[in-house]
Amino acid sequence: MERTFIALKPDTLQRGLVGDIINRFEKKGFQLLGLKLVQPPRELVEKHYEEHLGRPFYEGLVNYMTSGPIVASVWQGKNIISSSRSLLGATDPSKAAPGTIRGDLATQVGRNLVHASDSPVNAEREISLWFAAKEIQNWSRSLEPWINEEN
Repeated sequence: MERTFIALKPDTLQRGLVGDIINRFEKKGFQLLGLKLVQPPRELVEKHYEEHLGRPFYEGLVNYMTSGPIVASVWQGKNIISSSRSLLGATDPSKAAPGTIRGDLATQVGRNLVHASDSPVNAEREISLWFAAKEIQNWSRSLEPWINEEN
């Protein structure tokens, strides 16, 4: 099983879409392992987005991500990183397919509702930035055989 970090950005909370988005991840069959509402400090957001340092949008992104609370979460599932990014849709909502979170709900690139890890390496890095090991729950679902085939 693969793990990923998902952050519901300030616009998600302001627009009352937290439940809708979490519901889509649950309906997809992904397992929630960690969840918290946090007002992120600037230093954490800068560390999270450090690969974008120097790009024209960096300062606006950091200011936006620190402008209000976010929902930080850890999810698990088979191929969850690529699957969750498909579930989100293109970063630019105007290019996101209907049926995706951004295609259905987001308005513009700077208000695209959700961040999702883009690789296993970044997922582990992001999870460790936002969560202490004791905040991640390892639990078994009784529905697991109905969601994932054994291999």
